[in-house]
Amino acid sequence: MKVLVPVKRVLDYNVKARVKSDQSGVDLSNVKMSMNPFDEISVEEAVRMQESGTASETIVVSIGPARARETIRTALAMGMDRGIHVQTDEDLEPLAVAKILKAIVDAEGPEIVILGKQAIDNDYGATGPMLAALLDWPQGTFANTIEKNGASLSVKREVDGGLQTVKLELPAVVTTDLRLNEPRYASLPNIMRAKKKPIDAKTPGDYGVDTAPRLKVLKVTEPPARKAGIKVENVAMLVDKLKNEAGVI
Repeated sequence: MKVLVPVKRVLDYNVKARVKSDQSGVDLSNVKMSMNPFDEISVEEAVRMQESGTASETIVVSIGPARARETIRTALAMGMDRGIHVQTDEDLEPLAVAKILKAIVDAEGPEIVILGKQAIDNDYGATGPMLAALLDWPQGTFANTIEKNGASLSVKREVDGGLQTVKLELPAVVTTDLRLNEPRYASLPNIMRAKKKPIDAKTPGDYGVDTAPRLKVLKVTEPPARKAGIKVENVAMLVDKLKNEAGVI
């Protein structure tokens, strides 16, 4: 069984985002970039599937600028077999990404596509469901547990009310949540081996995908500074302020 894992290069989650002076977007110059944390979980799950004998081949895909190859190398060092880099300097919207991924799926023929439930830079959370819709495949989103049973997957999902278990007939799309697993650190020998693993170079044009944006960003601003809190003397005063000042009760 072949597993495809899309990953994204994003601003490292430990770095405080700064807005550009012209408010056109987030300033990414001279800051640390890394693999989207939810995508790290997807990579870990694919590698575990291969280690258990469930998966026969694992492929990592990244769509982005030239330096996205570093993110692919990170996934290869974690244990993925080979990579595909679709190079573009455009900031693609989820629909364009989903269309490119569909073309890659059609070419590679995986049985499972595992991707993070969302990217921490834009928080859209739409690429996985859009890909499933384009492929007309079943989907299991916000996966907490994934188990393969014959020609189907049992996916335990994290929902507002707790956990929900769904059965998906393969092929299928799965998006990962935080509690699915704990991503491993790549060892030095694996980092060295990853340098020899193949990465195919592609462009959106190779797949015939129109990546023209459908949304226009008017401006990006930082959230307002949080106001300082106050101390109250007793419960009665707290209730009074929540009712009459905050208006929450």
